[in-house]
Amino acid sequence: MARRTAIRPMVTPRGTAGAGHPYVIRKHRRNDPDRLVPRDYDPSERRHVELREQR
Repeated sequence: MARRTAIRPMVTPRGTAGAGHPYVIRKHRRNDPDRLVPRDYDPSERRHVELREQR
């Protein structure tokens, strides 16, 4: 049987620049219980922006 809650759920962070190029990442729930704030390139803004995890 499949587990009810996955250990590595899909997370969709949004860029803080406002345009919001969508990203999809997986995070390990036990190793990273806090919200992730990675930096990545946003093609609509043409610069690197912080990505805030949404819940």
